Amino acid sequence: MDEYPSAQVEALAPLLAAFDAAAAEGHITRAAQQLGVPQSSLSRRLKTLEQILGVQLFQPVGRGITLTPAGRELSERTRDLVRALDDAVSVVRSNADPDSGLVRFGFPLTLGPVSMPSLLADFHTAAPRIRLHLVQAHGEALADQIRAGRLDLAVMIPSPADLPAIVLGHQRIHVYVARHHRLAAQHTVDLTELAEERFIANPPSYHLRHMLDSWCAEAGFTPNVAFEITEFETLRALVAHGLGIALLPEPETPHPDLHRISLTTPRDRTIGLVSGNHRPTPAVARLHDYLATHAERFQWRTAPQQP
Repeated sequence: MDEYPSAQVEALAPLLAAFDAAAAEGHITRAAQQLGVPQSSLSRRLKTLEQILGVQLFQPVGRGITLTPAGRELSERTRDLVRALDDAVSVVRSNADPDSGLVRFGFPLTLGPVSMPSLLADFHTAAPRIRLHLVQAHGEALADQIRAGRLDLAVMIPSPADLPAIVLGHQRIHVYVARHHRLAAQHTVDLTELAEERFIANPPSYHLRHMLDSWCAEAGFTPNVAFEITEFETLRALVAHGLGIALLPEPETPHPDLHRISLTTPRDRTIGLVSGNHRPTPAVARLHDYLATHAERFQWRTAPQQP
């Protein structure tokens, strides 16, 4: 179990900034001006520090001051600590500013090369000082990072029940086949017609795979999954080579070797914006509001598409 700081450390901490400034400047007046305090206040802080430690830290030299051997030892050991504390305070303060700060944002592998980059580029234009740390992963991995506090926001399909979320829109799921496939002349197909087909799909941990298995079970069969793969562009390439068919959302960039077939009973999946169970910083709230109000500009829909 971690121990709390000693009483000596608690007493020293507020005095180290004064010591660091005086050591760097070599002059009491200039150090006081740098800190924005009266010279007499700075001198009292330095005397207090020497009394706590029981050693002399400075000695006069000309019109200035210089460190004693004990002062040099203390400066070498605390200089980086003071800089790190100053940096930490700056970061925390910037995170409290809605025009700056850091947002850790995740989105799924199926939202890729067009919509998310375009949306984030527009957000950066509106809030250029907000820094974005981006993570792309499948749904459960994103949910775990939100729960652990490693992400502030994530677009997920679907939203987990245990986390706060809003609906951004819906994705229509279609059947995709190669251009030379026997079904390529059709514009619609019933799931029951696919019972003898080979499927290319994600692993069972992916939500899209769960949907495939559930929908096929409703239609009275278990899908014959010939290939399992996590990467969606490679999945589409395998379909294009005639190695199987797939149930997928529409790609953001057209694939010339795939034919899209609508299901006779339309199927959709919901896109959600998920937050953690904690109060967001102003920067996180700003990105959340931006996504909520601008998502309709892309392929997501506020209501399921009509067939």
